[in-house]
Amino acid sequence: MKRIYVMIVTCFVSATLLAQNDSTKNQQADTIKIGGMIIIKKDSPDQNRKETTVTIGNRRDQKHSNVSTAEFIIDLGFANWDDKTDYATATSQNFLINKPGTTSPLGANDFKLKTGKSTNVNIWLFMQRLNLIKHYVNLKYGIGVELNNYRFKSNASFKEGGVNPYATAQSINHAFVFRDSVAFSKNKLAADYVTIPFMINFRTNPNSSSKGLSLSAGASIGYLYNSRNKQISGERGKLKNRGDYDLEKWKFSYIGELGLGPVRLYGSYVPKSIFSNGLKMRTYNIGIRFSNW
Repeated sequence: MKRIYVMIVTCFVSATLLAQNDSTKNQQADTIKIGGMIIIKKDSPDQNRKETTVTIGNRRDQKHSNVSTAEFIIDLGFANWDDKTDYATATSQNFLINKPGTTSPLGANDFKLKTGKSTNVNIWLFMQRLNLIKHYVNLKYGIGVELNNYRFKSNASFKEGGVNPYATAQSINHAFVFRDSVAFSKNKLAADYVTIPFMINFRTNPNSSSKGLSLSAGASIGYLYNSRNKQISGERGKLKNRGDYDLEKWKFSYIGELGLGPVRLYGSYVPKSIFSNGLKMRTYNIGIRFSNW
């Protein structure tokens, strides 16, 4: 293809030189675009000859695509929740189980998280940006997985149904939480979702993804596909108890993204409890997005 371009340019230059020998013709300056090349023929300060300029186009000369795609975007951040639980009601529903002779019932202190060790990792398989208004306003959407780890300060244990000797009823057919007798070196609740986000995106510099300001806001819908209570202790070793623990299957979140040059920050907030009964936890995440797109 390059040889064809060179041949075209050579033929055009030759024709221009021949035309200069004909003084009876008064030609005007011309501009011809061939693929990524722009050929300009213009007057020279020397009136006896013409000048021909060949310019090779670059990415800035190309039109923006109306749909842009990025793959495998990674988020690393911290997870936490806003506790709105009515502990008296949760206990009366046999969701929170107190051992006989316990000095104090389960309460907010049993569900406080280790802030620095409660994490959120998101892996977006792909995201797309659809032009709405001259690439300054766009629609961003995609699909990926959200991995949330809520690390407890206490020894609260989650169990999935079955008979519990500490319950007021003879049996329980739903999840329950109780204060364990073991001191755990690690005690976390993990909840993983398949998530689809939708955001309106605003950009101050459509010509560059690494320059200018970028702001996105919207919502996401997630489906819970895995949850577990992972614990490590000297007495029991490593345990991984799986169950849904009355977690809501669907999670609706408000989401946002802020980009300043190549730096991207993200955040999310769930306005409704992630549990279907008992605990009333409204979760939120914040962190860094590894993408300049």
